[in-house]
Amino acid sequence: MIHISETFVLHSVEEFLTDEEISRLDKIMANEPPVSEDTEYEYASRYEPAPAAAQLVLQPAFERSLPRLRSVMPTVAAAAPWAYAEVAAGDCVPVHVDGIPDPHARPRRIGRIGVVITAAEEGGEFYAATTSSTELWTDTELGERDGYQPGMRLTRSLPHEGAPTPAVHAAPSWAQHMPQTRWVTDAPVGTAVAYGAQLLHGVTPVGRGVVRKFVTDLLDAPAS
Repeated sequence: MIHISETFVLHSVEEFLTDEEISRLDKIMANEPPVSEDTEYEYASRYEPAPAAAQLVLQPAFERSLPRLRSVMPTVAAAAPWAYAEVAAGDCVPVHVDGIPDPHARPRRIGRIGVVITAAEEGGEFYAATTSSTELWTDTELGERDGYQPGMRLTRSLPHEGAPTPAVHAAPSWAQHMPQTRWVTDAPVGTAVAYGAQLLHGVTPVGRGVVRKFVTDLLDAPAS
């Protein structure tokens, strides 16, 4: 059963990628078309499916790191296909929460994991945000029959990737304006940051350079 604490975890997996794997991923992405520009949106984190060659590097890295992930997210069983994103100079990822889209449809999203292969020269750090504001929560409460520990609550959800309109890509006003405390990470290239699906998070503005990273969902087991 999924526990609420799993959905609020912030965890790191050092040396998630080896130097050789980082080099391979750099070469793979260097041969891919550049991430498309779209000035209609407020920030330049544009997720697109990672190429098959990159999946073949990232999936084994996830599998060998799974025991370390399960120490804080015990119900994680698999990773979804990986996506690729870039955050360019002058851009950021505003604070948002991915959420659990359908708490009854398996496999369910427990969290996400991201790993940077190129860091910005200035800025572009991943951060989590915590808050005691009641505005974060919905009225939904789940229990054992739903596959969750009794009393499991659901937050609001406003993921940014794959959204069809600028209004959804824009920073959610409720998340921007409610009181919160931010915890900025300094994870280096190759270290993965795992975070619960209900944890507020974002990326600080990039001052110089570009962040290049891969991200995927952490899932529980599919229905038997």
